[in-house]
Amino acid sequence: MIKIGILDLQGDVTEHLDMTTRVLEDMGLDNQAVKVKSPSEVADCQGIIISGGESTIIGKLLEEEGIGQIIRDRQIPVMGTCAGMVLLASATDYQQPLLKVIPMKVKRNGFGRQKLSFQQEIEIFGHKYPGIFIRAPYACEVPPEVEILSEIEDKVVAVRYQNNLALSFHPELTDDTRIHEYFIQEVVNCVE
Repeated sequence: MIKIGILDLQGDVTEHLDMTTRVLEDMGLDNQAVKVKSPSEVADCQGIIISGGESTIIGKLLEEEGIGQIIRDRQIPVMGTCAGMVLLASATDYQQPLLKVIPMKVKRNGFGRQKLSFQQEIEIFGHKYPGIFIRAPYACEVPPEVEILSEIEDKVVAVRYQNNLALSFHPELTDDTRIHEYFIQEVVNCVE
């Protein structure tokens, strides 16, 4: 059985859990999505989703609890949205704990503060997608080995590296399940 863990430290945890559960059912997979917050719970997962929230706080908790080390050591595929994108990066414009699983630099709050949040259609995987950006970061330095999946003007808002997916927007706040479907299929492919 494949278990997708939604990191339950802060952010849109319930929204990610609901969407992941729905996608697993729609895909006909006998797997489960669960909230996780301890090292042993994370270690029991084949994929992890890190939601939006305050990346500094989530990063500190990841390191204090030893969860970050488990993700790195076991190379668990991770999908990070908003703050999750920041945490997956190897560098950011602010000093904070990072997972450093994607070799890129991210600018926190790259599109501005909360009142400058916006919704904009983007293109990803060759299709239009409803991007919801809330205090969103963006990748400002992306080496060639990291695949850029989507950009707004010159700002990189989605990347893929190995089995990891980093997004500056919030797919869990839409009714469009395609990004969760993509990540779950990547996890399934890793396990098979």
